[in-house]
Formats: sequence, structure tokens, C-alpha cells
Amino acid sequence: MTKAQIKFLQSLGRQKYRKEHNAYLVEGDKNAREWLLSGAEILYIAATEAWLGMHVSLAERHPEAERITAAGFELEKVTSMQHAQEVVLAVKQPAPALYTMQKDRWYLYLDKIQDPGNMGTIIRVADWFGLAQLICSPDCVEWYNPKVVQASMGSLLRVGLAEMTPEAFLSANTLPLYATSLEGRDMRQLKAAPGGVIAMGNESKGLSPLLQEAADHRLLIPGKGGAESLNVAVATGIVCAALTLS
Repeated sequence: MTKAQIKFLQSLGRQKYRKEHNAYLVEGDKNAREWLLSGAEILYIAATEAWLGMHVSLAERHPEAERITAAGFELEKVTSMQHAQEVVLAVKQPAPALYTMQKDRWYLYLDKIQDPGNMGTIIRVADWFGLAQLICSPDCVEWYNPKVVQASMGSLLRVGLAEMTPEAFLSANTLPLYATSLEGRDMRQLKAAPGGVIAMGNESKGLSPLLQEAADHRLLIPGKGGAESLNVAVATGIVCAALTLS
């Protein structure tokens, strides 16, 4: 690898440069193979000689990508993970989606979700339940943070991501809005509509009052134990299962 290539890949570990270059990192064998099987625009494939030799056909699916044979110590310099992987991709960021608002589809609105692991897991949840889109407030963690990419396990490729302030979202939205609340109705008693928006809030503060007040339905996830609250990604999975599969 050249010094310029190392510097570029290193820079994608920081949000400032991901925005500047409109690109992000994908690391590790499983994720790299999933991205290479997709229609994503790949800028660089940096990998060990052994990995490139074993995945020639995958790499050839992306003639737009520059292939770089890298030594282990060079990959160590560019990794955002605890240990260097045998392959790193630099991928172009797609344009954010627009909120589609189809009445028979389900959506997620995320308000100030800031933990990258939670965001990546929620993206996987949205993918699992076939949600139409995931809409984020501008103060959510960045979608292309390396920890989000890693936790999404390829679902980032399949879930449409949009960004809207709560005010803009509420102004545009005409679908039923569902929000979790400790003062809400036991969600087992609710017969869900064929589509709508599920709003989930910040890990520690919950959903903002603006969204709580605008909700058509406030839902309580029933429990029997003594925990004060649920992890937001876990809660999202429970609510999505209850509403989208009913």
C-alpha cells in the first residue's frame, strides 16, 4: 500500500473525513463478501494477497474498485476495530432516501439514538421485519460510523435511511404514530393498523415530549422483573414484532 492509500483509509475512521470523502469503511471477511455481492459502489478493496486470491470472482464484480494488496501491518494501520481484519473496503455513501410514506408499510423514526451498537442493531431489526424505511433525527449517531456498519451486519445495504427533524417529520407524516411509554397501553391489547410509524427514543432520556404528544398510540411493553427500562434496540425488536407481525 502507498502512504496516500493508507492515509485515505485511515481518514475514514473519522466522521469529518467520511463526510468530506463521502465514503465509509467496511471491515472483515463476512461483511466484505456481503458488500461485494451487492450493488454498492466500492472505491477500494484492500486485502491480503491470500484473501484476494480466494475471492477473485467477488472482486471482479466491482471493476470500479481499486484493488490493493496489503500486508498485515498495513491493515493494522487502517483498521477501526480492535484487531486488523484481512480485508477492508472503502465504499461510497449512497444519497439519503426520502420519506416514502406508504400507508400499508411500517417505518421506524429514531429520536437522538446515539450509541453506535444500538443503531447498528436497530438497522438489523428493521431489515429483519421488512420495514420500509428508517428515519433518523439529525442528532442520531452517524449511519456510517464503523461500529454502526459492523453491528448492522450487512443490513445497512438493504434498509432505506432518511433524515428529518421531528418537526419536519410530524409535518409530513399522515400515518399512525406509535410510541413506547411507561404510561402507555399494554401493547398486547392493541390491534395494529396495516402500517404506521414506530418512534423510538434516546437510550437514557427516551422519546422527546414533542413526539410523545403527537403519538396516536402510546404503548407499554409489559414485563415481570425489576429492571427500570429496556435497551432501546431490544425494545425496538419487541415492538416491531408485536406490530408488524400482528
